[in-house]
Amino acid sequence: MSYKPAHFLVWGELPVTDMKRSLAFYQTVTGAELTIDTSGPNPMAVFKPANTETGVALHLYPGKPAGDGRGPTLHLAAQGALEQTMARVTEAGGEVLSPAIPLPAGRFFYAKDLDGNSVGFFETAAA
Repeated sequence: MSYKPAHFLVWGELPVTDMKRSLAFYQTVTGAELTIDTSGPNPMAVFKPANTETGVALHLYPGKPAGDGRGPTLHLAAQGALEQTMARVTEAGGEVLSPAIPLPAGRFFYAKDLDGNSVGFFETAAA
């Protein structure tokens, strides 16, 4: 087998119980401006990558989260240093679950959002 797409993850969907509250949380933590899209069967808050043609997107939608960190973990980019992102998670009502974990490509930490969704936040290594 030799299938090698540009991205295995095409997009991510993160269920939330309160769209307005979760929109504020993720905008505060990531520094991104999310937009609401009502063109589909459910309203969704969309994270838009810089390159909308080849980038991988994520959206929040009204749904039932697995809760308490039991669902899959999505790792997100966020503005600023990792320690700043950790502080924003806590300030916005989420929970930081780990210290910064180094990888060759950068660092990340595990957290839970307002609904208990498992999320990671990633900082790329300095060039």
